[in-house]
Amino acid sequence: MSAETHIEGLLVLASERSVEELVGRLKALMVARNLTIFAELDFSADAAANGLQLRPTRMLIAGNPKAGTPLIEAAATSAIDLPLKVLVWSGADARTHVAYNDPEYLGRRHGLSPQLMRNIAGLGALVEKAAGAAP
Repeated sequence: MSAETHIEGLLVLASERSVEELVGRLKALMVARNLTIFAELDFSADAAANGLQLRPTRMLIAGNPKAGTPLIEAAATSAIDLPLKVLVWSGADARTHVAYNDPEYLGRRHGLSPQLMRNIAGLGALVEKAAGAAP
């Protein structure tokens, strides 16, 4: 494992899927779960547009105001971590990796109750499903 997988509060999974396939699956699952995809960043395309090389690296920023607003009402600082972000990249090991903030970590960081954290706890299952073994 690389050092990237040992960052406090960050959960990182490896996947056999390509970056493109994993991002596509994530988007479909997010839409199916009524999450709004607020932004999709393609860091490698941005790098290429500026004459730089970067392995495929993408981020989805998604959420649901009905789930996130109560967290922000309880702790305004939680808005710095909302909407939720999922980073997908091709590592130096030629494997695809996907990372997201651990909801429990976010709860501790902002002093949020376990009841409120249920609003964002489902992200992990969604990421795991998207990253899972190809059919």
